[in-house]
Amino acid sequence: MSQRQIVVFGAGAQAREIVWLADDCTAAGEPTRVVAFIDDDPATHGALVGTIPIHGLDDARRAFPDALMVIGIGSSSAREALATRAAEAGFGFATLVHPRVERSASARIGEGSIVCAGCIISVDVAIGRHVHLNLGCSISHDVVIEDFATLAPRVTLAGRVRVGRGAWLGVGATVSNGTEAAPMSIGANAIVGAGACVIRNVAEATTVAGVPAKALDNQH
Repeated sequence: MSQRQIVVFGAGAQAREIVWLADDCTAAGEPTRVVAFIDDDPATHGALVGTIPIHGLDDARRAFPDALMVIGIGSSSAREALATRAAEAGFGFATLVHPRVERSASARIGEGSIVCAGCIISVDVAIGRHVHLNLGCSISHDVVIEDFATLAPRVTLAGRVRVGRGAWLGVGATVSNGTEAAPMSIGANAIVGAGACVIRNVAEATTVAGVPAKALDNQH
């Protein structure tokens, strides 16, 4: 089996976690190697994170023409901007799923997405492009997660939930179930605070927190 070469846009903590994910994929029989990090700061270029060099975007494209890209940035909006730049530079995108993920054969995962160790993905789940599911997330049946959404560790989505494009759900947040006729909705670019329990729809670009989750008073 040929080895996948991966370039990670980013050189911070999440990028280092992607190296761990890739190493575990290799150990499970899917050879995957992170060959470079990308950082926009020229002062970092040529430095090593562990044994992996940092490059600029264009330099990485020239050095690793066969490599695929993943975005190792937690911010949904930043990830979308960087994905656009990477595509314009000529990179294609890898999808990384940790071998200790349980997922139904009917689940679909889009390009550029990252699914970390311990996640559970149930039946008829649709996950978009460049989505991040961090450690230990639980995704129940008939959930839709749109492009560039981010789920922090231990987020739980019950059945028939729709998470909008670019939404961000904090550590340990829980979203109650919807119905076939009326899925529970987390709007595009919404933010759900850590530990929140969502029992009603969250509007687009709204921040909610608490149990039950409510919109914060200081929003404009």
